[in-house]
Amino acid sequence: MRKIKLTHRGIETLTPVGKWLTDYWDETLPGFGVRVHHSGRKSFFVRYKLGTGAKRRLTLGSYPSLGLSEARSQAKEIIGKVSRGEDPQAKKRAEKNAETFAELAAEYLERHAKLKKRRWQEDERILEVDVLPAWKNRKARKIGRRDVGELLDTIVERGAPIMANRTKALISKIYNFGIGRDIVDHNPCLGVPMPAKARQRDRVLTESEIRAVWRALDGVDPVMAATFKMRLLTAQRGIEILAMRWADLNDGWWTIPGEVAKNGLAHRVPISPQTQVLLDDLRQRTGEGEWVFASRRKPGTHIVAYQKAAVGLVKTTEIDFVVHDLRRTAASFMTSMGISRLVVSKILNHVESGITAVYDRHSYDAEKREALELWGRKLEGIILATDAAGTAKETDS
Repeated sequence: MRKIKLTHRGIETLTPVGKWLTDYWDETLPGFGVRVHHSGRKSFFVRYKLGTGAKRRLTLGSYPSLGLSEARSQAKEIIGKVSRGEDPQAKKRAEKNAETFAELAAEYLERHAKLKKRRWQEDERILEVDVLPAWKNRKARKIGRRDVGELLDTIVERGAPIMANRTKALISKIYNFGIGRDIVDHNPCLGVPMPAKARQRDRVLTESEIRAVWRALDGVDPVMAATFKMRLLTAQRGIEILAMRWADLNDGWWTIPGEVAKNGLAHRVPISPQTQVLLDDLRQRTGEGEWVFASRRKPGTHIVAYQKAAVGLVKTTEIDFVVHDLRRTAASFMTSMGISRLVVSKILNHVESGITAVYDRHSYDAEKREALELWGRKLEGIILATDAAGTAKETDS
């Protein structure tokens, strides 16, 4: 150990011994010194020993950018913290080892969403489509309000303001979860306004729009395309369709389990002939697995991310719609055909009030089947409608 009295002039003359790094220790402040590199570069350091016996070395900065007086002052402060039982590098090491956003999001899904939310798959889908591509490897603690705003702006700019609202809400939930687990110490969504004002949509596609969307699905992966067709044919919710299992189909009925249904109530959906044709095709593609709409990206799971395909449909058809409009369109057409609103409500599995609601779950099975078969024939006619010249008729309702 080479001990010297460190002075500005003395530091200027220091050289390495041989070709190796050489440390020169200050005689007046134990633990403080200068390292001289073989290149001639010099840097101040402080070395200390924790109460646990662990030894630490902390580089303070390079000379002459960092002066001797300031370096000695920093060293004294660090040595003082050690004498009080603190570890000056604890915060720095914690930040280095801090969880990435992807790790925080995965912990949220496993320890919160999957345990407490029936529709946790939607959280996973939003993360995979919009959040993880941007933040996957970033430290969760380093993400701030500006980052949130820029991400939400990107979603709004692609024409999905309501999805931007949902994304902000999910990010906020994840950070609140992280705060409760002492993984992060702030929520970057605080102070960030909702990107769009929530509004109730009443968009219903016309017959010509239905034809255009259906035909545009010829250019989409067949299994993914079938998810959109199933929305129109059955008028069921997207998350319920995507989670369809082959075991849920039996004797002309599709039974949606209570843990999948949005309202928590098991629901029976009659399978129309048109829906059966669609399922027969899917059986050839995914019938050996558990899921009807099996994911090709993640074998053993079902499709959860459909937004990219939906955006592609909007661009291809130049029709302004979102996928939930397909369910609304089916319901609207059924009522326009003279099917009672009560029967349509039963098909949609809307929550009912009253004592009889619990005992009335299957009393409209016949009416539901008749309604969906009528709608299946109507939809088939809309898709196949042509005039004498072989082009689609404009029979908009």
